[in-house]
Amino acid sequence: MVSGPAALFDLFVSFARITLFGFGGGPSMIPLVRAEVVEGRSWLTPEAFLDAFAFGNALPGPIVTKLAFYVGHQVAGWPGAAAALLGATLPTLLLMLVVVGLLLRNKDNRVLQAAIGGIRPIVVALLLLVTWDFAPAALGTLREFGSSWPQWLIAGASLVAIVRFKVHPVALIVAGAGLGLLFGLGS
Repeated sequence: MVSGPAALFDLFVSFARITLFGFGGGPSMIPLVRAEVVEGRSWLTPEAFLDAFAFGNALPGPIVTKLAFYVGHQVAGWPGAAAALLGATLPTLLLMLVVVGLLLRNKDNRVLQAAIGGIRPIVVALLLLVTWDFAPAALGTLREFGSSWPQWLIAGASLVAIVRFKVHPVALIVAGAGLGLLFGLGS
């Protein structure tokens, strides 16, 4: 754990940068958070980030704010959690006040609608990148399929449950935790 004004400033700036450059909502910002806190700053290991992400998804609310709080607390305790959370929310709040006013005045503008239409596929690509990055740590590789088939089975069954049967994610998270405990899954 690091302390001092410099660490708090770094946490604030890092999460402010993530939220300022993360378009498309929380899930599309996960690669940015990971790049900053794992690869850029080495505040978390890849495994610790995956654990924080998984735990954060089990709780209600936006994932980026939960990750900011967690990372900030890991780096600099409660003051770090506050600094990271402020960095993750304040820039977005201020920009939303400006953008909402502009959008309301220009909601029928064809150029604006075309730009938004071009951003949507990028968000999908970012979500696929998150899946690609997390899959080996969460499911194991195909080479390890002999020992990791339960994780693959849970992932596949969960996808079918969500898409086909509209099962709420909370129910799947609880069921996944129960299956993990029952079968001793994990590291």
